[in-house]
Amino acid sequence: MLRPAFRWVRRVQPGSAAGAFTSRHLNNSASTAAPDNDSAPKLPPEVTIVEVGPRDGLQNERTPISAESKIGFVNRLAAAGLRRIEAVSFVSPKWVPQMADGAAVMAGVDRPPGVRYMALVPNLKGLEGAVSAKVHEVAVFASASETFSQRNINCTIAESIERFRPACAAAASAGLPVRGYISCALGCPFEGAVPPAAVGRVAEALLAVGCAEICVADTVGAGTPLRAAAALRAAAAAGVPLLRLAAHFHDTYGQALANILTALQMGVTTVDAAAAGLGGCPYAPGATGNVATEDVVYLLEGCGVRTGVDLERLLDASDYICGALGGGRLPAAGAARALLLRRRAAAGAAAQQ
Repeated sequence: MLRPAFRWVRRVQPGSAAGAFTSRHLNNSASTAAPDNDSAPKLPPEVTIVEVGPRDGLQNERTPISAESKIGFVNRLAAAGLRRIEAVSFVSPKWVPQMADGAAVMAGVDRPPGVRYMALVPNLKGLEGAVSAKVHEVAVFASASETFSQRNINCTIAESIERFRPACAAAASAGLPVRGYISCALGCPFEGAVPPAAVGRVAEALLAVGCAEICVADTVGAGTPLRAAAALRAAAAAGVPLLRLAAHFHDTYGQALANILTALQMGVTTVDAAAAGLGGCPYAPGATGNVATEDVVYLLEGCGVRTGVDLERLLDASDYICGALGGGRLPAAGAARALLLRRRAAAGAAAQQ
């Protein structure tokens, strides 16, 4: 097992009795402690974090958010070192009004070298919007639960796949890789537990229509490590190579980080997260936010796994979007909340000096 891999470092400013903490004062490096023995979890040396806050994170927010604020959020995420960002979706504004300004957002974002922007598209019309917006990749989605598919998009699983088959073909012609989400892979708000075999069938179907990456998604955050492992094994058994598998876990029941560790130990190297733990599905009753990107970075860096993400700059992005949402918004819990509160306390202390 790993010993606790952190230590607190307190810096006291001249003239200040209390001093201040920032995320840079928190030494969370794996170099501060070594594994006790060879039984330590085997993790990949590097993990890609797909930032889904601008799309999956904001789509369920009731507060209208301007395109300008979304652009500022995306730009700050890119500046933090995140290299794959699901920035927008091209869906009917009637159903997801928060995402109605996708074209304006993509027209305004910075495009630094190495950053790839993704858009969610439900059909060929959505794909056309994504191509016009010059995204780098697109995503489609199918549920592992028949009931959720009917409640979410008013069709069966098989019908949903046929709906976006033309979009996948058009994306291939345009040179855009396609990610295929399997929603409700670890549980459904209407059916309860979802059999791993159902996940495998959808994974096979997504591969057949040309998806280059399959993302196993716990839409309601009800999964546990055993469920996560079973769903990922089912997708792999359907023919998805581990390097083409991704994991997307919501944190409704506080299991997301444990599920991520399970996925990484199985060989998965791509995980989704949302800055400040934003998110929730408008068609999944009870679902809360995605796992916070800050929590994932903090965990992985503490385990010696590279992410390429600057935690301090990531907090810039989270602080910015929480301010745009208003109402004194903060992440619900975890490292995201602790680090952001500490940063605000330090700023307040500095302002009083």
